[in-house]
Order: sequence, then structure tokens, then C-alpha cells
Amino acid sequence: MKACIQRVSRARVTVAGEVTGEIGLGMLVLLGVASGDTEADARALATKTAGLRIFEDRQGKMNLSLADVGGSALVVSQFTLLGDCRKGRRPSFTAAAPPELAATLYQVFVDALAAEKIPVATGRFREHMAVELVNDGPVTLLLDSRELAPGR
Repeated sequence: MKACIQRVSRARVTVAGEVTGEIGLGMLVLLGVASGDTEADARALATKTAGLRIFEDRQGKMNLSLADVGGSALVVSQFTLLGDCRKGRRPSFTAAAPPELAATLYQVFVDALAAEKIPVATGRFREHMAVELVNDGPVTLLLDSRELAPGR
């Protein structure tokens, strides 16, 4: 499972002109689910995401988490994070989980993030979405559930 996390001052996602999720200060999380990912991977990645200290304290140091700043998360399904561009010019998405598994694990991640007391907004799974954001910093981080240290 891979996540591209962007610290934002605001973000929103629309489907066919309808806003499906919108946040102010917080994180935009683009989430890709790989074949072989598990519910444990989704929960661990959500815990890591909620605890990331990427917001500035009074001294300007990145030392505060989403909960510390009263932020929210906008989680958007993004299977293209699993794209393999090593061969040719067209990405291969064979590492991405089948839609049924991806939908389940996407929801496990969303629910686990909400269980961390983080307000969560979402896009719509398997829909064409327009994502707007103001990246604050900019701060962008890439997380891979398979690379998380024990204890997360």
C-alpha cells in the first residue's frame, strides 16, 4: 500500500461537478492499494499517517500532527501510484490490487484514520475525480506500508 501525503491549507475532490469531499487545513492522502496488501497494512499505514508530525509548531519546526493542529484528511483512491514505468512508455498497473480488494482496503484505511480521531473526507472509489489542493510548504511525503518499521 502506498500513500502520497501532501500537507494542505485546503483541498477538495469533485465527481461530475459534485463536491464529494472537502477539507481545510490537513492532509491530502492519495492512496494506492497493491496486490498482496492486507487489512493490517491499511491500519498500520493509517496510524503512521495520523501520527506524522509535518505541521509547524510555534518555532517553525515540523513537530505537530493532524490531531495537534485540529486538521482533517482527504483520502482519494489512486491506483496509479502502483504504476511501473521501468519498461516502455506506457505504465503497467499489474501491481495494483483488483478493484474488490482495493475498495475494501481503502475503506479499512479510511475507517482506521477516523478511529485515530481524524475527521476524514473522501473521493469516490473507481470514479473519475478532479482533485484541487493548495500544497502548504510545499510538503509532500511518500509512504509504503511494506517499508514501515516495527512499531510504526
